[in-house]
Amino acid sequence: MTSTARRLLTEALTLPDAERADLAAELLASLDGPADSGWDEAWAKEIDRRIDAAQKSGHPGIEWADARREILARLATK
Repeated sequence: MTSTARRLLTEALTLPDAERADLAAELLASLDGPADSGWDEAWAKEIDRRIDAAQKSGHPGIEWADARREILARLATK
């Protein structure tokens, strides 16, 4: 890491959590390159499809805390 990058990191770490999250998201997005045309419409359709499937399943879903616990348990075994 260059001295400039190290200085920026040190400064960024002093930001509030929300600002650090926004900064991290922007930095990661900058590595992806330009967005494909129509990606937002495709994702909106996919979200609608998933919502519809979830509603039709009749399953009420699970609480976030339980889902998070399951995800972390799965990741721990890999």
